[in-house]
Amino acid sequence: MTSSATMPGVVLPGNSTVEFRDHPVPEPGYAQVLVAMKASSICGSDIRAIYREHLGKGPEGYQGVIAGHEPCGQIAQVGPGCKQFKVGDRVVVYHISGCGVCDECKHGYMISCRGEFRAAYGWQRDGGHAPCLLAEENTLVRLPDSLSYIDGALCACGFGTAYEALRRMQVSGSDRLLITGLGPVGLAAAMLGRALGVKEIVGTDLAEGRLALASNLGLVDHILKADASALDQILSLTGGQGCEASIDCSGAASARLLALQGTRDWGRCAYVGEGGTVSFEVSKYLIHKQITLFGSWVTSLKHLEELVERLDRWGIHPDKTATHRLPLNQASEAYELAAKGQGGKVCLVFE
Repeated sequence: MTSSATMPGVVLPGNSTVEFRDHPVPEPGYAQVLVAMKASSICGSDIRAIYREHLGKGPEGYQGVIAGHEPCGQIAQVGPGCKQFKVGDRVVVYHISGCGVCDECKHGYMISCRGEFRAAYGWQRDGGHAPCLLAEENTLVRLPDSLSYIDGALCACGFGTAYEALRRMQVSGSDRLLITGLGPVGLAAAMLGRALGVKEIVGTDLAEGRLALASNLGLVDHILKADASALDQILSLTGGQGCEASIDCSGAASARLLALQGTRDWGRCAYVGEGGTVSFEVSKYLIHKQITLFGSWVTSLKHLEELVERLDRWGIHPDKTATHRLPLNQASEAYELAAKGQGGKVCLVFE
């Protein structure tokens, strides 16, 4: 349902451009809510698969909807049949609405739903780059008062992605952690790895801006330029052994290989950076080293809720990684900043 009122929304036509188009303000239907946006951040996947060109297929097939799959806000209206949330509640939105009946949905992994009714906010249904978002009640997670709306927006994808991978690898205080790619997801992995007990973190990147940001934030113990000497430096720092756990957050082939090469025998390595390819000697770097390699895609609804609860308990604020905060009417500038890949998270904020 829609009302006669309209609102501006950001649409990404490709070719590295942003357009504003008027959209009807939606009315929530059964088990739906209308969320007044407070923060909606930009993801690297938006840049890679939509903003530059419409390259995505399947789950990444962009349908010309309002962009933004990392939304957070306050409920302005509830539809009939809502059971948990009410007007005024602060909420994080899990950014995929699945079919609800497949095995993946029943386990909370709506990201992996392959049903015809699966629709991701900002990809196949309207997202958060507008004043209001129509959301399914079953995709909401309550945002504690201790966390800001930007904290919540960053949980919806980036921090959830890092948390899922670290959780699956069972990262703990007995591990050194190697992070290849110190963009927003890499910084999230550093913050969460530390909270999970990791005492020593090694991070690599090629972008000078991101190396400087990681240093300024004090999240990484050893910050290395991802050049030809990076592997030797990692091995030198770890007594020639490598790190017990590693995570590639870049999606770059060279960084994926470095993450694997820098993993200690019998260690664990996770790939979460989207896109691209990688090629390596399987026997030398995987089989003979007895490495467990994880492919990890976003997180589950349950684990997102768990993450938000733990951030509240730990007193951790993802918003410290948000280096740029712009109003909706500066969305074009926001996307340009995000596309440069030199800083931390870029977030649209609403009054």
